[in-house]
Amino acid sequence: MAQAIRFRVNGVERAVEAAPESALLGVLRGTLGLTAAHFGCGAGQCGACFVLLDGQAVPACDTPLWAAAGKEVTTVEGLGTPEHPHPLQRAVIAEQAMQCGYCISGILMSAAALIKRNPNPSEADVRGALDRNLCRCGAHNRIVRAILRAAKEGAAT
Repeated sequence: MAQAIRFRVNGVERAVEAAPESALLGVLRGTLGLTAAHFGCGAGQCGACFVLLDGQAVPACDTPLWAAAGKEVTTVEGLGTPEHPHPLQRAVIAEQAMQCGYCISGILMSAAALIKRNPNPSEADVRGALDRNLCRCGAHNRIVRAILRAAKEGAAT
C-alpha cells in the first residue's frame, strides 16, 4: 500500500507516494528522474546502484524506501554540476578513469563516503572501499589513481 515517504535527496526535501518496501533505486530513477545510479545485479553485489544514505555508501537496488525516511540521500547528481564538478569527478576525467561509465556513479559514491571519513586514504584504503564495486572494463587502477588524486586535492572539504 502506497504512503508518503519523506526524505532529502541531494539537499532537497522530497515526499514520494510509494510502497515503503519499494526499492530506493526504482524511486530515484523512475519517480525522481535521477538516472545516474544504474541497475546492475539487483542484489547489492555489483555497486552500480550505490548512493549515499546519511553519508554511507549503500546499494539502492536492495535498500527499501522506508530505510530512507527522514534521511539524506545523495546521488552522483548531487556531488557536483557540469559547471562545478566535485573533485572526484574532475579527477576521474583527468585520469581518464572510466570507459563505458556504467559503474562509475556507484564508484564515485563509494569514494565520496571513503574520503569523507578518511580525507587522506592510502591505496589500500581506496581498494578496500571499492571492494563491492565491479568494473568490467578493467579501469580499476585508473579509478584508484583518480580517487587518490582527488583526496590530495581536498575532495573531503
